[in-house]
Amino acid sequence: MSTHGAESIEDFLRYVRVERRLSTHTESAYRRDLDDFAIFLGGHMERSDWTWSDVDRLDIRSWLGELDGRGLKRSTVARKLSAVRAFYRFLHRTDVVLHNPARLVRTPRKRKELPGYLTQGQTEALFASLEAYATGDRPLAVRDRAIIEIVYSCGLRLAEVQGLDDADLDLQRGLVKVLGKGGKERILPVGARACEAVDDYLARRGDVSNREFLAGAGRPLFISRRGTRISRRQIQRSVGAWLAWAAEGESLSVHALRHTFATHMLDEGADLMAVKELLGHSSLSTTRIYTHTSRERLVQAYRQAHPRAD
Repeated sequence: MSTHGAESIEDFLRYVRVERRLSTHTESAYRRDLDDFAIFLGGHMERSDWTWSDVDRLDIRSWLGELDGRGLKRSTVARKLSAVRAFYRFLHRTDVVLHNPARLVRTPRKRKELPGYLTQGQTEALFASLEAYATGDRPLAVRDRAIIEIVYSCGLRLAEVQGLDDADLDLQRGLVKVLGKGGKERILPVGARACEAVDDYLARRGDVSNREFLAGAGRPLFISRRGTRISRRQIQRSVGAWLAWAAEGESLSVHALRHTFATHMLDEGADLMAVKELLGHSSLSTTRIYTHTSRERLVQAYRQAHPRAD
């Protein structure tokens, strides 16, 4: 890149700072991303006297491919492309270039990551430890065990389990009423072990908090030490600690239990449409991501067990 090319970056950064009045943080990010782009072009163009006018759409796409090869997040790659787009808009407006090659380059699609989940062995170890630890003198552990059991049993979202009221649960019939996304209500079956854990918690709920809490139809099922509805952050912190132990240090959110529920259901032969309804997905394509997880495990099992797989 020529000295003139480097000056164009400085002119753009001055424009960002003085005319657009963007933050110093944004200016620094623009500088890093444009310097990264310029370093790439220095090797890609195979000559030292290249100019910004020499760059075309394919050159930018090659850079995006190189960024993807580094394993950068899609959001990071999109941010870097946004910086180059803004830069070329400036160059085009100030007549440094006749055409804007970045205008036709599409933002890379976000890669669908397979969700984290517990293996069946890890899940069994988790519940065995919970059952042994959650005794009468540890009411918070009794509560956390009940939360983990019902999330895994029903595939609930964090907001769904946090919003449960006493009236939503029918332990005798093994059913729970859940208010999902968009205010959509669904009735879900609750497994026997989850019912047992919740029943045990209800018998000791007064030990979690001795304060008066809301009675009647709106009485929250899971409460905090203060006697109020437990917060999402409290659930995430308490449950997350148990999941990290079960996953041998891997950081998993409460949502991982929902992923675990779906993966284990499909592994055991559950119908995809049935899992879709249980999860409360509006689209079957959202549920299909769990089939990728199951398929990978099937392929791995096949390669390990079949005598002629290699």
